[in-house]
Amino acid sequence: MSSNSSNISYRFDTQRLRAGYEPKNHNYAVSPPIYQTTSFDFRDVEHAKALFGLRELGNLYTRVGNPTTAVLEQRIAALDGAAGAIALASGMAAISYTLLNIAEGGGRILTSPYLYGGSADSFKKVYPKFGIKFDIAKNIENPKKLHEEITPDTKAIYVESISNPSGVLLDIDAIAEVAHEHGIPLVVDNTVATPYLYNPIAHGADIVVYSATKGLTGHGNVIAGLVLESGKFNWQTEKFPQFSEKYYTLRDINDNWRSFPEVFPQTPFTGRIRFNYLNYFGAALSPFDAYLVLIGLETLSERIAKQVKNATALAQYLKNHKAVEWVRYPGLEDSPYHELAQRDFKNGTGGILSFGFKGTTEQRESFLNSVKLFHYHVNIGDARSLIVNSPQTTHGELEPEEKLLADIPENLIRISAGLEDIEDLIADLEQAFNKALSE
Repeated sequence: MSSNSSNISYRFDTQRLRAGYEPKNHNYAVSPPIYQTTSFDFRDVEHAKALFGLRELGNLYTRVGNPTTAVLEQRIAALDGAAGAIALASGMAAISYTLLNIAEGGGRILTSPYLYGGSADSFKKVYPKFGIKFDIAKNIENPKKLHEEITPDTKAIYVESISNPSGVLLDIDAIAEVAHEHGIPLVVDNTVATPYLYNPIAHGADIVVYSATKGLTGHGNVIAGLVLESGKFNWQTEKFPQFSEKYYTLRDINDNWRSFPEVFPQTPFTGRIRFNYLNYFGAALSPFDAYLVLIGLETLSERIAKQVKNATALAQYLKNHKAVEWVRYPGLEDSPYHELAQRDFKNGTGGILSFGFKGTTEQRESFLNSVKLFHYHVNIGDARSLIVNSPQTTHGELEPEEKLLADIPENLIRISAGLEDIEDLIADLEQAFNKALSE
């Protein structure tokens, strides 16, 4: 938060506009400036030594940090109640840097079967080549038995707070308890929910990842990712020896080598990502893109609230349609996740819903080709309403048995509700249904 109000605990809607930024430190600019520069001058030789030795935190090179990006990091940390955050060039960079940081040198990650297709496919094809393997949990919805699936080599549990595309909700509190009993962190992808709808850290999560491309920014104009840490997990155990390593590059003024927890006692996880993975793998978020995310955050509450309202209305409409086999939206009273929704999601369960098209493949494709107001593409969380056949696109990487395990039938169509007038959205779906079913 700003320096003159650091002792004030502002509420969510104030933080999304003010956290992490003090105009007087930026020539009194009301909106955070875009620091479009690669690097920053040193005051003198001693200043350079202090920055490179991490004895003083400041701006050195935009690949590892930038004033515009820093405002974003501090603002999202405030919204999530996190000890620290790091902004990256994409949501997939956020996921990959998180998992590599946790399981560096090898290990296993216990995951939910209900994940974004790109995550699931990368877990299968990429990470095993780096010695990191994944176990798909059979008891992710039954946390009392989940401990049976944790092995001595399990380094973390990884889940989504609201799954894409089926809207599965999990008992994050109970899963966090299981993780902590075994001395491992819980990682939650909170992309669909955003901090407006759900705060994973308040429910026991240790690491939160976002594709800020989606609802956080909400305008379909930027690719960005974020990693946040609670600051509560103990990384200095035998299970995570990489965090106890001492580095020459972290040496103090007396040339004593130090570890990341020594240098960043409150934020060792994101600190290590910044100066190892971001520094050398280089998925840096540009200052201009950080600015776009900040602008998007300013309307987060209003956007998500309207998307929840529209998604609920669309789910009710689809639920009673003759061409719809089923509807999945945790906000519906007959959803198997309604009780969790009532307990944990006081502001609603997001703008994502899916339904089963009752008809032939040709009719389903004709329906998608006939929409006029909905945009047919793979993003979510946009101000505009979007529609897509997820099994053939966003989750097209999954093999048939993997789709079965994730409960993604071939007739599933996903909607990301936008901000348009609900009557126009319903009319567009109705005309598309009529056209498809008349053929």
